[in-house]
Amino acid sequence: MTLEQRINEEIKQAMLAKEAQRLAALRAVKAAILLEKTSGAAHELTDADVVKIMQKLVKQRKESAQLYKEAGREELAANELAEAGFIEVFLPKQLSAEELKAKLTEIIAEVGAQSPADMGKVMGVATKRLAGLADGREISAAVKQLLSK
Repeated sequence: MTLEQRINEEIKQAMLAKEAQRLAALRAVKAAILLEKTSGAAHELTDADVVKIMQKLVKQRKESAQLYKEAGREELAANELAEAGFIEVFLPKQLSAEELKAKLTEIIAEVGAQSPADMGKVMGVATKRLAGLADGREISAAVKQLLSK
């Protein structure tokens, strides 16, 4: 069963259980998938493509929640974070800070990077290898820290 099919099944279950927030989050995922499919992409979406779409949606919701908190709208922030939580269930487990540093240390040794000037080489390999496992900003910050030692 593909990730897209799982989402469709979860939408049905959320409707039957009358879970409004979960249903809204899953429908947003389905809408983003349909939008991507109809945007002129000639290929069929893979599970990796769907994961990227969902990561983008989670990131948007977390940023929105932060803005709502800054504006003093806690109820809206809680709603955004709840939707992000429903979407995150389908995403692969994110690497912890220690696991990320260990993987990046391996990549740095593999690439032969010595200084912060070599960050581009490391980031190219790291973003491909760690796609879906860590946020790009986290990868970048960790690479900067490791290369400046």
